[in-house]
Amino acid sequence: MLSEYDYIFPVDLVAQCPLSGRSDSRMLVVSRDSGLIEDKFVRDFPLFIRSGDCVVINNTKVLAARLFGVRCVTGGLWEGLFVGVVGGGVWRVIGKTRGKIKSGEFVELYDASGVNRVKIQFLDKVGDGSWLVKPDSSGGAFDILERIGYVPIPPYIRKGKMNVDDAKRYQTVFASELGAIAAPTAGLHFDERILNEIKLGGVEIVEVTLHVGLGTFKPVEVENLEEHKMHSEWCKLTKAAADAINNCKKKGGKIIAVGTTSVRVIESAANEAGELIPFEGETSLFIKPPYKFKNVDMLLTNFHFPKSTLLVLVYTFGGKNLIRKAYEEAINKKYRLFSYGDAMLIKN
Repeated sequence: MLSEYDYIFPVDLVAQCPLSGRSDSRMLVVSRDSGLIEDKFVRDFPLFIRSGDCVVINNTKVLAARLFGVRCVTGGLWEGLFVGVVGGGVWRVIGKTRGKIKSGEFVELYDASGVNRVKIQFLDKVGDGSWLVKPDSSGGAFDILERIGYVPIPPYIRKGKMNVDDAKRYQTVFASELGAIAAPTAGLHFDERILNEIKLGGVEIVEVTLHVGLGTFKPVEVENLEEHKMHSEWCKLTKAAADAINNCKKKGGKIIAVGTTSVRVIESAANEAGELIPFEGETSLFIKPPYKFKNVDMLLTNFHFPKSTLLVLVYTFGGKNLIRKAYEEAINKKYRLFSYGDAMLIKN
């Protein structure tokens, strides 16, 4: 039941900025075997893995999906978020403005300099409250966004007000595949030093892709989790990545997933025997009890919102009572929460 995944947190623990050093974040280490909970730092992560293991990271890159503009009819300000492309040059966006946008209306988007401008025409409103719009500029959506958009940050960080550091710090250092509208936050803790240390230890780093979508912020609104309609997100597991993980398992190595998004990819791509098959497409996998994990031995993750599908996944992996205890301890010890916050490593 949803109420089992609720907890109270002090608002002042919600991290508003990243630490100066990515791997300087605290890391609560939780052992499923012993129930032991330890305080470490993310820079200690390599101490918990060994030669022959495999670390799985999500290489998605956050789009410059946040948009600012002016309504051409009224002159009023409009602020929105690019959600995706539906085909034929048509985008799907959500936004807010004073009054109501009407079909056929134009909004002129602009960047910080005011030089780059693109008009979008509002075509139809979709059932979920988003709009279908069409830009008057040629070129792909991602190219247009790079000219006039901003990397978005969650609304609970400085009420969504960006600073100059966010464009860099709200991306992982290994981000390469454009397509997300939110960062895979566990990966934000890794820097080049820790990645090199992992490799030097004989551990293979395998990249997968899952483009984090708007649904990741969608709250669960039903008490019975069986009734929740899970959002879908596009992901990809290449043959090379599947082979690397399969071979690691065959040789007795452990699979360490960095973030819940990496978990969703490799669990979605597994057949009944647990073997990974190359996969590209949408996944709507909702990991909840009594789900049995096929490929993940350890999980590095951030702290997640109450009653969220991400928290349900973490509870399912670590065990409800143990993870509840870990969250209580993290809050008592003033761990920093959510996207720019600290981390938790769940191990055997």
